Amino acid sequence: MRLRWKRAAGGLVLIYCLFSLYAAYVVFFQGSRGSGAAARERRRGSALPLQNEGQQGESQHLQQDIEWNPWEEDEKMENDLQHRAQLQGFQKQILQNPPRRKVVQIWGKAAIGLYLWQHILGGPLTPSDVMAQWREGELKAGNLYFSFYTGPAVAPGRISPDTENLVLVLNGREEGKVKFATQWLHYVQTLHQMHKLKHTAVVLLGSEGCENGWIQPYLRKHGGFIDLLFLVYDSPWVDEVDVFQWPLGVATYRNFPIMDLNNLMLHSSRPYLCNFLGTVYKGSSRETLLDVLKQEKLGAMCLISVREQWLPQETNDSLKKYQDALLQSDLTLCPVGINTECYRIYEACACGSVPVIEDVMTPGQCGNSSVFQNAPLRLLKSMGAPFIFVTDWGELPAILEKEKAMSLEEKNQRRRIVIEWFKQFRTQLKKKFTDILENKFF
Repeated sequence: MRLRWKRAAGGLVLIYCLFSLYAAYVVFFQGSRGSGAAARERRRGSALPLQNEGQQGESQHLQQDIEWNPWEEDEKMENDLQHRAQLQGFQKQILQNPPRRKVVQIWGKAAIGLYLWQHILGGPLTPSDVMAQWREGELKAGNLYFSFYTGPAVAPGRISPDTENLVLVLNGREEGKVKFATQWLHYVQTLHQMHKLKHTAVVLLGSEGCENGWIQPYLRKHGGFIDLLFLVYDSPWVDEVDVFQWPLGVATYRNFPIMDLNNLMLHSSRPYLCNFLGTVYKGSSRETLLDVLKQEKLGAMCLISVREQWLPQETNDSLKKYQDALLQSDLTLCPVGINTECYRIYEACACGSVPVIEDVMTPGQCGNSSVFQNAPLRLLKSMGAPFIFVTDWGELPAILEKEKAMSLEEKNQRRRIVIEWFKQFRTQLKKKFTDILENKFF
């Protein structure tokens, strides 16, 4: 009995101990875990409001910065002052270093200077009186600004350059002209030595036999000061580098005018098939031409007027007679003289009359056709001149027979082609001349 009670008491004690242990476990372990989760939940819940408060505070500060900046006016004023200072600096720099104008001065001391200035460049001249002692003009061609001076009063020592770049137009056709041209070259050379000139080009009416050795020492490539040479006639010196061929042009020394190419009887019949007004030299091909015209009895179809001696000046009556002959003829006969190239070629074009050119080389040092391609008249041929070329005047009768068979419409069409070519010829020469100067001088 006693033993059973002991066992029961021991079982109760064991149950009590187990219950005590369970209660302790619940109190100490489950309670701490729950309180930790609650604490975490409280921390999480409290953290969210704090984060929103931070964002709200930051946005409020940004809004305040946008709405009001106590230094904003000062910053604007400082920026304005800097901008003005930069603008004033740019303006001052422009005033101190203005864009460089490409200026070239032309001194015309030969009649071909008028052809260059008025007929090629299209420049004005004042006064208009051809007998004036001093004439001048200005124009802009391409990127270049030109000024031109000519007349007897334009002399060494009486004119000085207002630019570093000069074009000098000279006549070197004969000994007396060469002496006068040399005086001008010495004057220009002195201006180079005084550093008043930097670049010089020369447009030269050379010898009809291309005997121009006198100017060679003045060329820069031979130790001189001339950068560019524009030379009339088919000289073998022409290299398209620093020596260029230049056209003879019309006889400005005889006051041949600038013709209005848009008003040249393009649609009317001309009374003569051909014309020749000029000097006939003994033993020249011009005598052969006259013989052909007489033998073939072509004088009635062509206007012929000859003289035995060349006259340097024309009267008003003789000039008008010559111009009328060009304007009233379909063809203009152009026999060679001392050189193949003659004023008559260009004057015929200016009047809408087709030049018939004797295409043979003349004696002298000009490039001969066996060595130089397209010689003579290389410049005209290279530019596609729509002329009639003959090597013998015996070809003329067949040419005139063909002319008689042509309709008025065909002749008018050919006339328009010649006139349009002549316009383009002058335009292209102008561009070539200005481009060469700009590339060499600037």
